[in-house]
Amino acid sequence: MIGRIFLFWRRGERAGGFTLIEVLLVVAILGILAGIVVVNFGGKQKSAMIKATRGSIHNVCTAIDMYETDTGRYPPTLQSLIQNDGAPNWNGPYLRGGLPADAWGTPLQYTLKGDSDYEVRSAGPDLQMGSSDDITSFTAGG
Repeated sequence: MIGRIFLFWRRGERAGGFTLIEVLLVVAILGILAGIVVVNFGGKQKSAMIKATRGSIHNVCTAIDMYETDTGRYPPTLQSLIQNDGAPNWNGPYLRGGLPADAWGTPLQYTLKGDSDYEVRSAGPDLQMGSSDDITSFTAGG
């Protein structure tokens, strides 16, 4: 048996396996492919988070409209959708699971604009409220 093992290690014959250059070439190709995959799917995550935030804003607007239908006025704060603020005919909670946040974990901002209008706003991907990438609701009155 020992004789058979040594037959594989004769001088001048190449042993089985890969050379260092072959291994490095395969690693380089895999790295390039991984880079392409990351670039192609990197923008998809941001787009999905924006869509999820728009869905959350829509759900909050629905809850605000339900509050207004029951009480005859818009809630003074989003907290009023969870706990009764003393409004007559309150039939909540209109939101479950606490105050809503956007896909990045930033709390949604709610602003009353007169008696018949409001806005729900997310800070968006840059997490800065008032910048160009903010995601806003359509106002109730318009």
